[in-house]
Amino acid sequence: MILVFGSLNIDLVAQVPVIPGPGRTVLAPSYQTHFGGKGANQAVAAARIAGRGRVRMAGRVGRDGFGDSAIENLRANGVNTDLIVRADEPTGCAFITVDEAGENAITVASGANMTASAADVPAGLFGSDTVLVLQMEVPFAQAREVARLTTSASGTVIWNLAPVPETMTAAMVTELLGVTDYLLVNEHEALDAAAAVGLASLDYEAAAADLARTGNLTCIVTAGAQGALAVTAEGTRLHAPAPRITPVDTTGAGDTFVGAFAAMIGENVSLQIALEVSCEAAALKCLKPGAQTGMPIRGAIGSPA
Repeated sequence: MILVFGSLNIDLVAQVPVIPGPGRTVLAPSYQTHFGGKGANQAVAAARIAGRGRVRMAGRVGRDGFGDSAIENLRANGVNTDLIVRADEPTGCAFITVDEAGENAITVASGANMTASAADVPAGLFGSDTVLVLQMEVPFAQAREVARLTTSASGTVIWNLAPVPETMTAAMVTELLGVTDYLLVNEHEALDAAAAVGLASLDYEAAAADLARTGNLTCIVTAGAQGALAVTAEGTRLHAPAPRITPVDTTGAGDTFVGAFAAMIGENVSLQIALEVSCEAAALKCLKPGAQTGMPIRGAIGSPA
């Protein structure tokens, strides 16, 4: 079972000529409404690769229309939603601007996501076949507890350290590393995590190696057009290239990688194949707009060597 504990949002997306800086206003002709939240994104991505009924989402939404829609959308994508709880806070909402080059800037109003609780997941659900997926858009202490329960049951923990919180401390990163099997980060997140625990890493590759050794885990860095790098606790390095594409919208590409990676780990494939499939899935997502609407199904991904 792939269990995703995390955020659910509604995304409001505007296409703009350029992402506005401080004090600047940019007009967009219209906007689109999409389903988002890193947790929900990763659940959908995993379900599209792993298949219906193999992914379960735990998190919270409001008692509002956005919450209704978010749950209905997950069900339509084959994600089990019986662990999603209604909160008094409104459903999370993200405000996204996408420029002509496909780059994005995102502001998230967390809402109900900040009330997510480890108690929402019954202890009896954890087992050696559990693949837990976590991010950083719900309370850290609750995510850490779900990770602890998974580890205690001999399950596998995949933690996407994104977004990096403004208040991230050395203690937080140390606790995270202690309950994680696969740490997934981008170049900047790798350096931020390493710096937080006093590792003077010169670049993201060194940071990945330092984090893998320190946490006795496998650290995976997604590096955009440069593909993905994995470093094991023993220092073994693997690389998967990124397909060459002209991106339309990069929103959700990282979440697609995480979801696809979880699906592959759930199938016990080699780490190299998991990296290759995840890179291809992320690239395919960039060819379509929207965080979830562009996520590929299993049949769209080639068979890696």
